[in-house]
Amino acid sequence: MIREKNPDGFLSAAEMPLFKLYMVMAACFLAAGIFWVSILCRNMYSVFKIHWLMAALAFTKSISLLFHSINYYFINSQGHPIEGLAVMYYIAHLLKGALLFITIALIGSGWAFIKCVLSDKEKKVFGIVISMQVLANVAYIVIQSREEGASDYTLWKEILFLVDLICCGAILFPVVWSIRHLQDASGTDGKVAVNLAKLKLFRHYYVMVICYVYFTRIIAILLQVAVPFQWQWLYQLLVEGSTLAFFVLTGYKFQPTGDNPYLQLPQEDEEDVQMEQVMTNSGFREGLSKVNKTASGRELL
Repeated sequence: MIREKNPDGFLSAAEMPLFKLYMVMAACFLAAGIFWVSILCRNMYSVFKIHWLMAALAFTKSISLLFHSINYYFINSQGHPIEGLAVMYYIAHLLKGALLFITIALIGSGWAFIKCVLSDKEKKVFGIVISMQVLANVAYIVIQSREEGASDYTLWKEILFLVDLICCGAILFPVVWSIRHLQDASGTDGKVAVNLAKLKLFRHYYVMVICYVYFTRIIAILLQVAVPFQWQWLYQLLVEGSTLAFFVLTGYKFQPTGDNPYLQLPQEDEEDVQMEQVMTNSGFREGLSKVNKTASGRELL
């Protein structure tokens, strides 16, 4: 039974569960971040900078959800948010959005995993993603400060949706380029087994990114439109649950352990090692003969 009035607070029936939902999800992301840091501390020999960036993303996401939950608590009890907490939430939300897309793009490009330098086109993609994320977060802040009946509410909502889709499409390019690079390398450098393992890993990551974008941008919106208004909080549950699952799967795929494909260095063939030894020995003999000839020439003088 849905009552027209909410005697316990100022939130609607669709927003009343959000305080508890965001608080629980903040605790889940915090636990995931602590667990991830413990894994990094146990495998310091194989930890890259991108692993610490992933940890920072999990903690930033947890802080953002915590401030969001507190905002809903004060809205429900007082009818309006606390300005200081709202500003802190917007800052955390801005950092979270930038870190999320930068981390996905860095992992997709293979930075620190299969290469240490970004190409020019990858740098351009990063510039586009960061710029679009700033615009998307500005649009989000404007939407949060406007009433649904405002004249520019629909415009800013459409801008947010469009910019978000552009960012989601842009972060897929580095993943595709890494897959093509590994495909070419597997057929040219002779290290087929290692490159195919890396290729399989990045293909799985590509599918993960596609599923994450599909669930959080398409399925979630369809769910919000399809369910009754008192169940529209399921939209936020699906978005946050999909994000947590994506974080966990990404950490599992790229965890700093010795059996991961991106940590398996190509082993040199025995013939290559023998050839290098022969070249080294021959170079040493040539140098020694030159020294002897120089010494004998000096004796003659």
